[in-house]
Amino acid sequence: MKNPASIAIVNAYLVPVAGDPIENGTVLVENGRITAVGADVTVPDGVETVDASGKWVLPGFIESHGHVGIHEEANGPAGDDTNEMTVPNTAAVRAIDAINIDDEGFRDALSGGVTSIVVKPGSGNPIGGQTVAIKSWGGRTIDEQVIREAVSVKSALGENPKRVYGAKNVTPSTRLGVAMIIRQAFVEAQNYRAQRDEAEKDGKSFARDLGKETLVRVLDGELAWDQHTHRHDDIATAIRLADEFGYRLVINHGTEGHKLADVLAERDIPVIFGPMFTSRSKVELKDRAIANLGKLAAAGVRVAITTDHPVVPINFLVHQASLAVKEGLPRDTAIEALTVNPASFLKLDERVGSLTPGLDGDIVVWSGDPLDVNSRAERVFIEGAEVYRWEGDHGVVVERSERFDTAV
Repeated sequence: MKNPASIAIVNAYLVPVAGDPIENGTVLVENGRITAVGADVTVPDGVETVDASGKWVLPGFIESHGHVGIHEEANGPAGDDTNEMTVPNTAAVRAIDAINIDDEGFRDALSGGVTSIVVKPGSGNPIGGQTVAIKSWGGRTIDEQVIREAVSVKSALGENPKRVYGAKNVTPSTRLGVAMIIRQAFVEAQNYRAQRDEAEKDGKSFARDLGKETLVRVLDGELAWDQHTHRHDDIATAIRLADEFGYRLVINHGTEGHKLADVLAERDIPVIFGPMFTSRSKVELKDRAIANLGKLAAAGVRVAITTDHPVVPINFLVHQASLAVKEGLPRDTAIEALTVNPASFLKLDERVGSLTPGLDGDIVVWSGDPLDVNSRAERVFIEGAEVYRWEGDHGVVVERSERFDTAV
C-alpha cells in the first residue's frame, strides 16, 4: 500500500483471534499499523472513527492457496497463466510475474472479507514455481500489494502431473516418475549449493541457475514446500521426500490427510485443506468429505482452509469454514484456519493474521458472526484504508484512483 491510513473502529465486538473476544472494544490503526486493541483505548485527536456498535470486527481473512490474478475470471484461456506445463520442473517461474490485479476475483475477495492471498502456480507440474503473498487490494501494480515476495514453492504429486505428461508420452507418466523428478531436482540443487559455496570460498565466478537457486532456498528453510496432494499414499510420499531433503513441508488439499492425521500432528506438518465445495471429479477425490477437516484438527494438526480459487469462488472461503463447523470443526479453530494458522506456517505473521499491535491494519467489520451465513462483510480496511463497503443492497469497491495518485 502506498498510503497507509489511520482509523479507529469503536464500540465493536472484537475478535482479535490471538486473544479473547472484547465487548465494546476499539482497534486503533495509525499509519497503516495496529497500535492498540482493547476496551479502554484512547483515540488520538484527528483520527477518523467508525462506530461498529452491534458489529463483529475481525482481522482480514487469508486465502492461503489461490490462483487469483493468474487464473482470471471470465477471460478463458487468455487469462489462464496458472501452469507452465512445457517441462516438468519449472522452479524458476514466479507467480508474481503473471498476476493481473484487475482480475474480478480480487473484488470478490473483498466482499468475502479476504485481505491477504497467497497466489500459487498450479498443479500440472511436479515442480510448479514460486508463490507470492499479496494484499487483495490497494496498489496500482501488484508490487505495491506484496506482503512477502517469496513464500514457498508449489509442487504436485498424484494424478495431475502424471496425466499432463502421460498425455505427452514423456516423463513423468507415473507416480514413480513424479517423485523421481522432485528427487533429482533436489539432488541437483544440493550439488549446486556445494559448488556455489566452494566457488565463493575460492573467490571464483559461478554460473547462476534460477531454478536451482529457488530450490536451494527451500533446502535452506527460507521457503516452504507447498505440496499438492490428495491421496494418503501421496501424502506418505510427500513426507518421505521431506524427510530425505529436510525441507519445511506444507500439505495442500490433504483430502485423505485424516488417514495419516496422527503422523502429520506428530511431525507438526500443517495442512491447507480444501477446496470443499467440489464434486468427486477424479479418482483421488473419492474419499472427499468436509468432515475430514475436523478429523485433522481433532488429531492436533494445524489447519488452514482454501477455496483454490477459481475452483471455488474466493468469497466463499468463510462459507467453507461455516460448513466445516457444521461437520465437526470447532468454531474457534475455523476462525484460526482463516487467520493466525496460515499466517504462522507461511511466515506472514509479522504482518497479518490477527488484531495485534504492530501488525497491518487489515480489518473487516461484519454485520454479525462471520460463520453465520446471514452475516456479510460490511466494511473492509487494508492498512487502515477503506477498500470495500456494503451499501444497502450491493457492495462498493473503493477504486484505486480514490486512494492513490494516477500515473502521470
